[in-house]
Amino acid sequence: MPSIKLHSPIPLLAPRDWQSELSQIIRSVDELLEFTGNKPGSLDELDTIDSDFPLRVPRPYASRIQRGDPYDPLLRQVLPIALENLSVPGYVSDPLDEANSNTMPGVIHKYHGRVLLILAGSCAINCRYCFRRSFPYQANQNSSAEWDLALDYIRQHNDISEVILSGGEPLIHSDDRLRQLVSSIADIAHVKRLRVHTRLPIVIPQRVTSGMLDWLTCSRLQTIVVLHTNHAAEIDDEVFAALHRIKSCGVTLLNQSVLLKGVNDDLETLKQLSERLFEAGAMPYYLHLLDKIEGAAHFDVATPRAQQLVGQLCATLPGYLVPKLVRECAGEPAKTPILALPDNYFHSTKEGL
Repeated sequence: MPSIKLHSPIPLLAPRDWQSELSQIIRSVDELLEFTGNKPGSLDELDTIDSDFPLRVPRPYASRIQRGDPYDPLLRQVLPIALENLSVPGYVSDPLDEANSNTMPGVIHKYHGRVLLILAGSCAINCRYCFRRSFPYQANQNSSAEWDLALDYIRQHNDISEVILSGGEPLIHSDDRLRQLVSSIADIAHVKRLRVHTRLPIVIPQRVTSGMLDWLTCSRLQTIVVLHTNHAAEIDDEVFAALHRIKSCGVTLLNQSVLLKGVNDDLETLKQLSERLFEAGAMPYYLHLLDKIEGAAHFDVATPRAQQLVGQLCATLPGYLVPKLVRECAGEPAKTPILALPDNYFHSTKEGL
């Protein structure tokens, strides 16, 4: 098991703000391989491809990839490979049937008491297993007038107590724009909580600005930031400091991960992830089984193996560091918990993993 690197192997030439980092993201396979010290011939069976789902990798994230290692777990999350072209039964373009919950442009309403706003149609980083890689973002890009209609929708549904900002990546918007939106949401009396789903503080930690911390904390709403981190090596010193800044403002900081073959599907990696998150101020929240999005079948981990891994985590870590193992199923009223099982269950049943 390789040790976790806490420092970037390639120092950036100079500190840059987050908008500059966004404008300088890596967009081609050749550039990514050069930046990470890999050569196309070294990838063997990985066989990189040009994909309809474009490559996007911020340089702060790419700098944490182990140079010269084509199987680095951070690289595997972002590098398009030929296995994405395989057609696998059961893997579809909309595995969660979000089209039926997309009640109006920019709004997904599938769970009681919560509504999700699609604020942006792109991310700072394109994860190859993304369940929204085929989402119709163009049809969900709202004008100011359309956002007024989305807010009216929330006003008219008194059961909505929580608004979730998502995307794409909601933090791609400016702090001024987000401050205005949060203020409008806070004016809706029955809304109690604001939740922000984001990967940006992980991949570009410079995004955690004083302006961001201001709009997160300036309203009456209880605020939760839900990060997306899959491996402890994603949390270098800069990310660690950024997460502490969020936590120190009184914001609840959670993390959700996806269980990914070749990335984090072993006990020690999951254990290090939970411990590193907690050190940085974030609670492990969910460990998702892979959503069956077309192009991502090679990341899938069998459910019995996932149950065994979480059972091992339960036996190794205090309960508050063990994320809930869940699967999201289209049409269900909530995420489906998956029971963790200990090793001796599999030995006694001889069930295959």
